[in-house]
Amino acid sequence: MAQTIQRHESSGDVVPFPQRLAPGSFVKLQHHPSDLPAFELIRCEGRRCWVRQQAWGPMVQWEVARRSLSPG
Repeated sequence: MAQTIQRHESSGDVVPFPQRLAPGSFVKLQHHPSDLPAFELIRCEGRRCWVRQQAWGPMVQWEVARRSLSPG
């Protein structure tokens, strides 16, 4: 199994992403505008993550693809 993963990673098809970002950490999206603040990570489940802007209120969250996030 580990050999399969290494071979797949070396193929260049894998999008690098920290597997464990803690809730409360800040992330940016692909093509994130420079004038937009980073999003706060609420949680991740599988391939989906929920983020929010601090200015939004605690009940407003946005569901995004995990692969579209990068540490902010």
